[in-house]
Amino acid sequence: MSSITSRLVGSVATLSRNFQLSCLQPFIGRDDVELVLRSGSLSELLAQLKAHTLDVVLSNLPVKREASTDWHSYLLEKQPVALVGKKRRGKKFSYPDDLKETPLLLPTLDTNLRVSFDLVMERQGVRPIIAAEIDDMAMMRLLARDGAGVALVPPVVVTGELKREELIELHRFPDIFESFYAIAPSRKTPNPLVQEMIKAQQDLNKKSLSKHLS
Repeated sequence: MSSITSRLVGSVATLSRNFQLSCLQPFIGRDDVELVLRSGSLSELLAQLKAHTLDVVLSNLPVKREASTDWHSYLLEKQPVALVGKKRRGKKFSYPDDLKETPLLLPTLDTNLRVSFDLVMERQGVRPIIAAEIDDMAMMRLLARDGAGVALVPPVVVTGELKREELIELHRFPDIFESFYAIAPSRKTPNPLVQEMIKAQQDLNKKSLSKHLS
């Protein structure tokens, strides 16, 4: 009889649910793994990681390596970013001209994604109309689906809506990406399940990027 290994995963509460599912899917239903998922702020989860009550933290921000913690941020995915919204009647979305009259759903100012977007807008000479600033990708997905505005998101966040054509991709930015990380302690003998997750997700991302670039 095989032994059961607990895998304690912390995930930043605002992280894309689709991304979380992609990371955890290979371990769901396995007889040898007892999966425990906790959500919270990055600071809360890092405190648990330091106390060894978590094995790994999933985040869209890396952390600095320090002598007191000695964590390593493994890049799992680098997702393209797009403007997504309801299909328009009568005419197609014209970028960047239509941004002057289109309400936008944007990440908050403290995110790398928002900083990158604002720099692009500055270069384009566009002052966008901001309908809302949101720190929760799930809420942004719901608001875009309800027609509250056009959302700036990695398409992975709205995979289901794009497949069902509830939302469409209006414009993809070639130079803006959202990065996702696994934060884990640096050890001489790494946790094998954490390493398995990291490798699986990195391999999946390589295939995804190759598909987008082809």
